[in-house]
Amino acid sequence: MMKNLVLPLIRYLLCAALACSTFVLPVQAETRDFSGGLTLKKYGSGELRRFGFLVYEAQLWGAANPVEPPIALQLTYKRDIAGAKIVDASVDQMRELGANEKQLADWAGAMSRIFPNVKPGDQIIGLYQPGSATFFYNNREIGQIRDAEFARLFFGIWLDPRTSEPKLRSRLLQPGAG
Repeated sequence: MMKNLVLPLIRYLLCAALACSTFVLPVQAETRDFSGGLTLKKYGSGELRRFGFLVYEAQLWGAANPVEPPIALQLTYKRDIAGAKIVDASVDQMRELGANEKQLADWAGAMSRIFPNVKPGDQIIGLYQPGSATFFYNNREIGQIRDAEFARLFFGIWLDPRTSEPKLRSRLLQPGAG
């Protein structure tokens, strides 16, 4: 009689132990294909808020080092923003990172021809490769600026240690954040 109870009890305890066990499976890095067959892995993500309002969600994609090219920064907008305001904000941030006024004037003109007005749900992706920055609006290429200093300072808006948004930078550089 005792034998008849032991076997089911052992089975029950084994099943209970397996059910309560925590299985750790390796996390597969999320990757995405970008222009020219470039595949990058997702690093982190975060949000930019102004006065409590969500402006955009950001995701950083990179290769071996997420602060060196090739990298892609994807911004998904949550508000209507005029392209001219995106340009002005970019110029202001790049000025804080050390760009001179001649550079900023040249770059502002180039960005004005590239950046459209955005509405909630629109995406702008900046692809930083050595020596250039290429921009995509809703997955369609909209322009490129072939200037290594522009690319470094433009992506520095989010990734330079002197950024005006250090919490967002930290979230972008944290693998698996968001």
